[in-house]
Amino acid sequence: VQLVESGGGLVQPGGSLRLSCAASGRIFNMNRMGWYRQAPGKERELVAMLVFVGDITYANFVKGRFTISRVKNMVYLQMNSLKPEDTAVYYCNAEVEEFRGSESSEYWGQGTQVTVSS
Repeated sequence: VQLVESGGGLVQPGGSLRLSCAASGRIFNMNRMGWYRQAPGKERELVAMLVFVGDITYANFVKGRFTISRVKNMVYLQMNSLKPEDTAVYYCNAEVEEFRGSESSEYWGQGTQVTVSS
C-alpha cells in the first residue's frame, strides 16, 4: 500500500492550502485515513482523522479552520486561516486491511511540507 501526498507549499498567514493523499496498492478494506504533522523539534501530532464508519476527529488547534474529506481512496485536508504555527511536514496516515480476514496495518506517506510565512 502506498500513500502519496501533494498540495503542500509556501503560503502567507491567513491563506489556504488543500492537501491531497492518494492510497494505492492492495487494499481490501480501508478503516481510516487522516493527517498528522510534525514541526521541527516537536513530536508528530494528529491533525484530523476520518474513520470510515463516519467518525471525524480534529485536533483542537485546527477546529473551525481545517476540514477533512474523502472520496474513495483519496483523502483531502482543506486548510484555511493558516498560521505560522501550522508550519510543519504533513503526513498522510491510513489503516488498511490488505486481504479479507487479514489484520489491519498502518501506513504513512512520505510527507509534504507546509510553510506559513510572510
